[in-house]
Amino acid sequence: MPDKKMDDLRRKTNPLFNDRKLKLGTFCTNLDYGAAMSTIDGTLRINWPNTLALAKIANEMDFEALVPVGRWRGFGGKTNFNGPGFETYAWAAGIGASVDKSCVFATSHVPTVHPVMAAKQAQVIDHITNGRFALNIVTGWHRSEIEMFGIPLREHDERYDMAVEWLEVIKRLWTEEEEFDFSGRYYDIKKGYLMPKPIQQPHPAIMNAGGSEKGRHFCAKYCDIAFVGLASHHLDDARAQVDAYRKLAREQYGREIQVWTNTYVVQGQTEKEARDLLHEYIDEKGGWEAAENLVETMGLNALTFPPGVLQDLKRHFVGGWAGYPIVGTKEQIVDQMKTLSEYVGLDGLLLTWPRFEDGMREFQSNTLPLIIEAGLR
Repeated sequence: MPDKKMDDLRRKTNPLFNDRKLKLGTFCTNLDYGAAMSTIDGTLRINWPNTLALAKIANEMDFEALVPVGRWRGFGGKTNFNGPGFETYAWAAGIGASVDKSCVFATSHVPTVHPVMAAKQAQVIDHITNGRFALNIVTGWHRSEIEMFGIPLREHDERYDMAVEWLEVIKRLWTEEEEFDFSGRYYDIKKGYLMPKPIQQPHPAIMNAGGSEKGRHFCAKYCDIAFVGLASHHLDDARAQVDAYRKLAREQYGREIQVWTNTYVVQGQTEKEARDLLHEYIDEKGGWEAAENLVETMGLNALTFPPGVLQDLKRHFVGGWAGYPIVGTKEQIVDQMKTLSEYVGLDGLLLTWPRFEDGMREFQSNTLPLIIEAGLR
C-alpha cells in the first residue's frame, strides 16, 4: 500500500500523522533522571506519579508523541543514570489509558521479546489507546543488558537481519486474517494467529533509530519514522543528514518517511540565565562517569554515530541523551525550533528538560503560545 494511503488511514486515530508543521513529543520520561546525567536538584526521579504527571502535561499541550527509552540497567557513576525505570510495554499501557490525545510508544529490544508476544502486547495497547500506539524498534547494543537475558549480543549487521524477520512476523500477525507459518533463520512460527487486530490501520506506526548504513536501510525500507541522532550540531550538516535519510527512503524504496530527533531544552528569562543553568547542570554537576561508561559501551557495540563522533558528543549525552541543545529565552527557543523545522527539515522533535516537570510547565505557559503564533503548530 502506498505510504500516503497508509498515513491517511492512520490519521483517523494517530496524531503522528496529523498536518502540523512541527510535531512534538517527550523522550525518556520512564527512567530515572530522564535524559539529564546530572545531580542538579529537580531532575526526574522515577515513580508512577511523576511519569504520569509528565504524560498528562504533554497531553494537555497536544504533543503527538510520548517515547520511552528501553533500558534494563543503568550506566553507573553517582547517578547510575537510567538504571531505575519502567519497562516500556507496561508503561505504554498504563500511560495510554491515562491520556487521550498523544500517541504512546513502546520501545522494544528485538532479542528480548518474541515477535508473537510483541505483536500481542502492541495490539492490546492499540486498543487501550483507541489507535494511538507506535512501536519503536531497537536491536540492542548495551551488552550487559542483553547478557542479562542469557543471550549473546549478536554482531551489528546480524541484529538488523534478525529485526527484519521479527518485524515481518509482527506485521503479518497484525494484518493477516488466516493462520500462517513462518520459517526463517531466527524464528519458526507455526500457525501464527492474532485476534482481534489492532485498531490502527493498516497497522500501528513503526519508529527506528538506525544510524549505521545497515540501520538506515532497515528504517528506510520498513519503518514510518526515522529517529535520527544528529552527528553534528552544525545546521548545514544536520540538514544534509536529514536530507540523505529521506533520499534513501524515496529513491531506493519508493517511500516517504518522517524524520525526528531528540533535543534538550534549557530556558531562562535571559540567555545568560539559560546558559548559567546549562553550565551548572552539565559542567559542575554532570554525571561524567556515567557518560563515559555509556559512550564506551556504545562505541564498542553500536554504529549509531560515525567513528570519532561519540567523544565529541559526550557533553550532549550529559545534557540530554546526545540531543540537539535548544538554549535561551522563550523567543530564542521558538526561533531555534523554527530553524530545525524549516531549514534542517525535521518533522518532529522529542523534547527533554534537565528539571523535567518544572521545564515542561514553564514551556506550556510561556513558550508553547509563541510556537503556535509562529505557525509551527
